[in-house]
Amino acid sequence: MNQLNSRTMTQFWLSVAAYILPTFPLGYIWHLVLFNDRYHDLQLYRAEVIIPLGLASMVIQALLFAWIYPRVFNTKREVWLLSAIQFFTVFSVLAWSFTTLPVAAKYQMASVTAFLCLETSFTVVHFLVVSPLIALANRERH
Repeated sequence: MNQLNSRTMTQFWLSVAAYILPTFPLGYIWHLVLFNDRYHDLQLYRAEVIIPLGLASMVIQALLFAWIYPRVFNTKREVWLLSAIQFFTVFSVLAWSFTTLPVAAKYQMASVTAFLCLETSFTVVHFLVVSPLIALANRERH
């Protein structure tokens, strides 16, 4: 039983890392470097973004995804890619519905269409990166 708990905890923390390690640099580069001017043109950014709040959001998401993944998706080694696709399908749509749509609905911005395009693209790229990593972190070793 201790071996199972140790493996489960290792997979949990690997899942957390699989989410946070690519998410922070991807989010930072996407929003504050590559498309910084486009986001500022939308007139929805504050003068100084509060990076610790964004990081806190990522940590919460990582912990929840790491806990949920083995309870909802198949962790058998031979189906890890299918499970990654399923995770991508479920959580990219859920994330998009929690983040992109409500912001577009509630906040004044220069172009809702431009915002939707930028954030939808980010969500797709983000989950294309993290979904296989989380699936690999949870994949049975034998």
